[in-house]
Amino acid sequence: MGVAAGSSAAENERYSRQILFSGIGAEGQKRLARARVAIVGCGATGSSLAGLLARAGVGLLRIIDRDYVEASNLQRQSLFDEKDAAESLPKAIAARQQIEAFNSAIAVEAKVEDLVPENVDAALEGMHLILDGTDNFETRYLINDYAVKNSVPWIYSAAVGSYCATMNIVPEHTACLACIFPDSPKGMVETCETAGILNSAVNLVASIAATEAMKFLIGETGAPPLRNTLLSFDVWSNQHAEISAASPRGDCVVCGEREFVHLSGEGRPHITLCGRNSVQIHERHRAIDFVEMKGRLEAHGIVRHNDFVLKFWREPYEMTLFPDGRAIIKGTTDTAAARSLYARYVGS
Repeated sequence: MGVAAGSSAAENERYSRQILFSGIGAEGQKRLARARVAIVGCGATGSSLAGLLARAGVGLLRIIDRDYVEASNLQRQSLFDEKDAAESLPKAIAARQQIEAFNSAIAVEAKVEDLVPENVDAALEGMHLILDGTDNFETRYLINDYAVKNSVPWIYSAAVGSYCATMNIVPEHTACLACIFPDSPKGMVETCETAGILNSAVNLVASIAATEAMKFLIGETGAPPLRNTLLSFDVWSNQHAEISAASPRGDCVVCGEREFVHLSGEGRPHITLCGRNSVQIHERHRAIDFVEMKGRLEAHGIVRHNDFVLKFWREPYEMTLFPDGRAIIKGTTDTAAARSLYARYVGS
C-alpha cells in the first residue's frame, strides 16, 4: 500500500498491518487519524471501544464518564488495573492514562461528568461519531435526541449476562433508537448487577461496533455499507437475531416529528448505576475544595482523596464526591436517603 503522505515512518510502522488490509489502506489510515469520536460511558463496552479505536489510530477520542474504577470492574473493563481501582480513579482519567501509555500519538480528552441535557452540547460538539458505552436507556435516549437533531451518526451498544446488541444509527438514513424502542423498557429489566456479565459478550459487541465505526470513519475509500440492522447475539446459547433498521419510522416522535423531550430534560429521573447498590446525585453544580471538605468530614467517618475524587465512609454508606459537586452514594437505591446524606454532609 505504500507510505501514507504526510505520515511519519513510525506511524506507518505502528499501523502497518492495518494499512495492509485492503479495506483500510494508507488513505483510510489518514482518515482515521483525522477522525474525532466521542465515547459516552467508559465501563465494560466503552473501555473496550476506547482501547480498540485508540490502537487503530483514531486521531481524537473524547471519553465521557461519570464513574470511578472499582475492583469488580476488572473482570471485564479492559483499560483498567488494580492500581486504578485502589486509587478510585475516575474511569475517564484512568482510560486516558492507559491509552497514553500505549499510543501517545493520538489525543484523548477525559471528561469526568454525567452526560445530561445541560452539558450534552458542549460534551459532544465537533464529533464525527458518537459511540454508546452507557448502561441505561435514559442516557441513550439523550444521545439519540442530540444525534438526530444535529445529524451526527452514533452506534448503540449494550451487553448484559451473555447477551449483547448493537445498531448503527445514521440520522435521516436509518431508523433511530426511538424508532426501534419507542419507550424505555418497563418492569423488571436485567442489569449486570442482577444477571452478571461475561467479558466475552462485552468484547464481541465492542469489536462489532468498533469495526462499524472504522467503516464509517474511512467513508469514501470504498468501505462496505454499514450494517442496517439491530444485531443481537447470546454468546452462551449461540442464539442470534437481526431486526431491520434500514429506514426511519414515519411516525417516530424523534426523527419523524422531531420532538426532543430528552434534550429538554423532561421527567429526567435519578439513575441507579449498573453493578452496585448506588444512587447518583447530579443536580449540584458547586466547586468542592477537597482539603476543606476532608476537614469537615473527618469527625464523621473515614475520608481520603486524590486530585479527582473524595471518598467518605460512614456506615452503611460510601460517598464518592467529584470536584463539581456531583456524588455517587453507595449503600442505597433510595433517592430520598441519598439526597438526605448529601444534604447533611455536603450541603443543600
